[in-house]
Amino acid sequence: HALMLPREDKARTFLAKGIKMSISPIDLGIPHHVTTHMTTITQVRARWAAAFGLFLTGLWILHGFLVPIAWAVVLGITLWPLYAGLKKHWTKPSDSFLPALIVTLVMAGIVYGPLTYGLLQVGQEAQSVLHLLQHAHQGGLPTPDWILGLPKVGPQAAELWQHWLGSSAAVKDLLKQIVSSELPHYTRQFASLIFHRYASAFFTFVVLFFLLLNGELLGRRVLYLCDRAFGENGSRYALHAMTAVRATVNGIVLVALGQGVALGFGYAAAGFAHAALMGVITGLIALVPFAAKIMSVGAAFVLFGEGKIGPGLGLFVFGLLIIILSDNYLKPKLIGNAVKLPFIWTLLGILGGIETFGFLGLFLGPTIMAILISVWRDSLSDSQDGSVARD
Repeated sequence: HALMLPREDKARTFLAKGIKMSISPIDLGIPHHVTTHMTTITQVRARWAAAFGLFLTGLWILHGFLVPIAWAVVLGITLWPLYAGLKKHWTKPSDSFLPALIVTLVMAGIVYGPLTYGLLQVGQEAQSVLHLLQHAHQGGLPTPDWILGLPKVGPQAAELWQHWLGSSAAVKDLLKQIVSSELPHYTRQFASLIFHRYASAFFTFVVLFFLLLNGELLGRRVLYLCDRAFGENGSRYALHAMTAVRATVNGIVLVALGQGVALGFGYAAAGFAHAALMGVITGLIALVPFAAKIMSVGAAFVLFGEGKIGPGLGLFVFGLLIIILSDNYLKPKLIGNAVKLPFIWTLLGILGGIETFGFLGLFLGPTIMAILISVWRDSLSDSQDGSVARD
């Protein structure tokens, strides 16, 4: 039956299925260009397999730097309009790398500055705690008034304070338990984590510099590959993804800064001594949805314990109002309006992204949701066009 097929079908039958025969394709009258074409297909498949294997090997080599690279891509997409505007006014071709360097250094200062300041403040507070423990080692510590003023739990809290810190013997026992516990190990782990984060941020800014420097070429290549891989809508999906990343970063960062500033004024009005530092910390942790609520509610409870019921209640209500409005309405609106993403999908993208990818999921979640919604809308449009054409 195979010998009765046309010539090109004979080649596919004998070469693709691997039938072992002593008859060569030339003996069957199969043209040489057909077998050459078949061999070329095999070579193409082999090259694709080799390229895929090299790609997996590269991912395995760079797996420790994938998160910094992802952060660099997110920052590069977000900062690209700022970089493009700065580069447009830069007239010296010999110094074309300076706009990318300036944007990178400014971003590094924004990230490293508050973190370094916060760590220095934590170090100073740790020294104060050590001096306090040295004083307590001699004669114990009296129970603070704000603990005694805690509603309902004040007597129990005061009893615990006396048990652990009320006398010199109690403080010695507490210090022995701290030294023999896992706390020193956790402290070393925390220091190692801080160093690792600083190093990861350094690599992020290095990659960010080169992304900005070669961004135009990389952007054209990415759009071309998206069109090759996903058809004529591929570049549009890529542009939607970049818009979603930029809108998510702008929405989350702006809302977090607004929460930090607003609650900083709230802390100052409530009478806290370090209201500015507390506002900076609130703005940093406000990058995670609903995380600023812990800071504001904790500050309100400290005021309750000090007997300042009025300021504590005011800060409690003010903080909840600011956080609920910004996290549930303002942030999804800022993100969803830019990418035409419904409110519920924006919120689910943020929360689901954090649960799946960690902090990086803040930006990946809405981006993936925006692409899915775009593909879904295109499929609906294609199906409606097809039904109209059939009608």
